[in-house]
Amino acid sequence: MHILLVDDHALIRDALRAILAEIVADAVIDEADSARKAMELAEGDPEKQLVILDLGLPDGDGLHLLKTIRARHPGTAVVVLSSSTESDVMAAALDAGAVGFIPKSAARSVMVGALGLVMAGGIYIPPEAWPSRPKEALAAAPERPPTPAELGLTERQLDVLALLMRGRSNKAIARTLSIAEVTVKHHVTALMRALQVSNRTEAALTIARYGWQLPDIA
Repeated sequence: MHILLVDDHALIRDALRAILAEIVADAVIDEADSARKAMELAEGDPEKQLVILDLGLPDGDGLHLLKTIRARHPGTAVVVLSSSTESDVMAAALDAGAVGFIPKSAARSVMVGALGLVMAGGIYIPPEAWPSRPKEALAAAPERPPTPAELGLTERQLDVLALLMRGRSNKAIARTLSIAEVTVKHHVTALMRALQVSNRTEAALTIARYGWQLPDIA
């Protein structure tokens, strides 16, 4: 597995290396301490499967770098490592295509679990970043989350949802699934309606809360 660590602090990169060693064997890990170096390494190795990205870089906006990597390498998963747990920062990262958001303050065990989840095709969002709900809503919440089948979702719609959660565009999803882009749009509309959300960020939060395992599609 090819992985790129992007953080301007060497100690954090060292810590991430140690964590990754617990999760995946024989990983090829590159490091960058700046946005410029990160782009050089990303362009030089288009087969990178995972980028762990600090949003606060000395020579550029980490969010812009995230968008650029996702646009040029849609098959690369990007996990954001941030000192912030503010909901707007998290939402911006997810909307830009990140499949995980890990606070730097998280315990080592949490980081291991979060990165393991992402590598298995899931999405990690810290509980403290979830939007708060009124006590009445919590009391009314079902004890067991609904299954995709109970919401009327088809296997094809789950395929679309899995790719959507990986930050793929409608065009990229259509190409991967060999279907028309207009068909993808219809599926996305049906998904948003079934999940009762209006955008990808809300969908990711809902799926994380439900604990769904989505199809593993390259």
